[in-house]
Amino acid sequence: MRITCPICGERDRREFYYTGSDDYLNRPEEGDAEGMHRYLHIRENPAGVTKELWCHEAGCGAWLVVERNVTTHEVLGVTLASEVAS
Repeated sequence: MRITCPICGERDRREFYYTGSDDYLNRPEEGDAEGMHRYLHIRENPAGVTKELWCHEAGCGAWLVVERNVTTHEVLGVTLASEVAS
């Protein structure tokens, strides 16, 4: 699988570290125990197109949101996480 880093260009996926779904960018407010429980422990595992959080660990160190089809491993788009996070 190849991932195109917006900073470094196309690279082999072994340069990147997968951390999970992009909803990790939406941390709940402090004091929201139920929200924090869902944030940390309740995860969907859908087949098909997902958005995931990856780090270009062996390259520039950028955090990326990778949109890909987890069934076919086709990468549909890559965005810097700093441009997605609210």
